[in-house]
Order: sequence, then C-alpha cells, then structure tokens
Amino acid sequence: MEWTIQQVAARAGVTSRTLRHYDDIGLLRPSRLGENGYRYYDADALARLQAVLLLRDLGLSLPVIADVLDRRADEEAALRDHIGLLEDERARLERRIAAVRHTLDARTSGRDPSMEMMLDGFNDPYRDEVVARWGERAFRESNDWWHGKTLRERVAWKRDTDALVTAWVEAWRDGADPGSARAQEVAARHVAWLRAIPGTPTADGDRERAAAMVRCVGGTYVENPEFAAAYGGVDGAAFVRDALHEYVRVSM
Repeated sequence: MEWTIQQVAARAGVTSRTLRHYDDIGLLRPSRLGENGYRYYDADALARLQAVLLLRDLGLSLPVIADVLDRRADEEAALRDHIGLLEDERARLERRIAAVRHTLDARTSGRDPSMEMMLDGFNDPYRDEVVARWGERAFRESNDWWHGKTLRERVAWKRDTDALVTAWVEAWRDGADPGSARAQEVAARHVAWLRAIPGTPTADGDRERAAAMVRCVGGTYVENPEFAAAYGGVDGAAFVRDALHEYVRVSM
C-alpha cells in the first residue's frame, strides 16, 4: 500500500510543505513520484517518518536526525531503540503527571504540598545507592511505586513509618534486649514494611538476598547520621541493627 502526501500529512499531523522540505533536504524521500509529480509514500517511508517525528520531538535537529537514521542499518534494532526512547519519555511524563496530581490533591484537601513528602522514601535521591546494592530493577520498581502514590497515600505511608520508628525508640529506651519478644515483634513489623516496597529483595521473596538486605539496612541505620538520629542516636540505631540481625538469624 501507499499513500499520497496529503494523506500522510493529515495522518501525521504535519503539513505537506513540511514533507516536501524533508524530501528537499534528503531526510525523507517519497517511495515514488507519480506521473503528475505527486509524492507517494509506502510503509517503509512511513516507518522512517515515524522515526523522524520521534527524534524531532526529543529535540534533535534535522541534520542530526538524518545522520542518526542514515547510520542505522538494522531496522528492527532501530525500532527497539525508538520504543526505548518512547518508554523513557512516557516515564518522564508520568512522573510529571504524578507531581501535578499530588499538588492538586494537596490543594483540594486544604493543605500545602510537603517538599519532604515529595522527596522522601525510595525515590530519586537514593538512586545510586539502591542500584549499587540491589540493581536497576529494584530502584525502578520502588521508585515507580513511590511516585505512583497520591499525596494522601504518601502521608499514610509516612505515618506508618513514623509509628514503626517510634516503636523502636520506645523499646530501646525501655531497656528491651534486641533478642526479646518485644524487639523481635518490632523487627517483624520492620521486615513486613520492607516487603511492601516493590522491587526489593524482601518483596521478591529471595530468602538469601532478603536476609542480606535486612542486615544491610540495619547497618545503614548506624552508619548514616540522619538515620541514626531518627532512632535516638547511634545507640538507638545499634539496638535496631542488632534486633534486625537477630530476626534474620532466627526467623529468616
């Protein structure tokens, strides 16, 4: 099948003049010229036009687009590349939509959006550390999970997290032993909290990697001053670490 320049222009949302310009500069040749001089485009030409429009929307100049396309000999590989670019763009737009939706939720509920809530959790600032420890998928899935929450859901999650931290601090201040029933009950809550975060080894059910993650998290609470402060200082964080390590030894 083939289509006239007017049909292609209307379908692609460009003008016939634009397509003629693409022809003039060698970016997109019609598949044939009719006896009347009309330009006709077949499926291969439309596939190239699709690539041109995609790369143009990503901000590339026409000469750069021509160079990129002319260097691509493998059409299937090029299409896979295009899909990857579109998926990246979709993810970027979804994050923007989520941010605007959070702001709208905040306004309709009569409160201002919290910058801390917008950045807290397993999201962008922790990317390098998460990827280094647990892989790209762990970051991507946990990050998508966090950004997919409404503001109310983030507030509820933060409230549950604060309650968990409070339970740890109270157990430590009351002199509980890391291996006590009380400490182990909080440790079980903590592991369940980790399991609720998609993409993490605890959520995947991999026992060995999940145990390693819980031990790592416990160590991080002691090593990171911000986390340690949340648990009442280094001694409180060490209590949490020891209780989590004991939980791994006995229950995982």
